[in-house]
Amino acid sequence: MNPAGTPTALPREQTDLPADVAAAPAPNLPVFEAPFALRMADPDGTDPDMLEEWMARPHLLESWEQDWDAQRRRENFRTQLAGTYSRPCILSLDFAVIGQREKGVVDVAYIEFYRAAKDEIGKLYHADAGDIAFHIATAETAVIGKGIMSAWISILPAAVFAANPDCRRMMGDPDHRNEPIRRSLEKSGWQSIGEFDVRPDRRIFLYTVPRTPADMPVPASPRI
Repeated sequence: MNPAGTPTALPREQTDLPADVAAAPAPNLPVFEAPFALRMADPDGTDPDMLEEWMARPHLLESWEQDWDAQRRRENFRTQLAGTYSRPCILSLDFAVIGQREKGVVDVAYIEFYRAAKDEIGKLYHADAGDIAFHIATAETAVIGKGIMSAWISILPAAVFAANPDCRRMMGDPDHRNEPIRRSLEKSGWQSIGEFDVRPDRRIFLYTVPRTPADMPVPASPRI
C-alpha cells in the first residue's frame, strides 16, 4: 500500500525490473489540436462515475471486462497516479469542428498510456525503458465506424513522440478477438509484429509504430 492507502501495483504491472526500467518516469501526456483534447482522469471528480456507466455499455463490457463501480475505479485512478507505470486519461471530441455544432465538446473515450517495459507485454519483445503503449475504450458510439477514432490513432504516435523524447516506439496490444481496433490500427499505419499468448486466458496481437526504422521492435517470445 502507498501513503494514500491504495495498492502500489496494478494487475499487469511488473515489479521485478531492471534499474533503468524501474527508474523510467510516467508517460508525459501528448497534446492534440482540435477537434481532439486529452486530459488526465480525475479520481476526485465525476470521472469514476462516468467510467462506471461507460464500462457497463455492452461493447465495452465485452472487450474490457471492467464493470467496476465508481469507488473501485476511483481507487484504480489513484493507484495509477501514485506510480510511474500508467496514466488514466479522458479523450474529448469537439463535434462542432466536424460539423455537428449541436453536440459541442463531448468526452468520447477512456485512454491509458503505460510504460510497456513495466507491463506484461514487455516480456514479448526486447522492450526499451522509454517505450509507451496505450489502451483505448471508445464509449461514444456516435464516433464508432466513422473513421474519427482511426484519425486520432493515426496522429497519436507523433504526439506521443513529441511529448516523450525518450520513447523509441509506441505499442498496442489488442485482444486477438478485437477486430475493430485491429482494423483501426492497421488503417492508421501501425505494424503487427505477431500474435502472442500472454497468459493461458489472454491472446493478443502486438502492434507498433517505431520512431525510426532502426527502432522496430524484435520479438523475444515465440509468436503463434
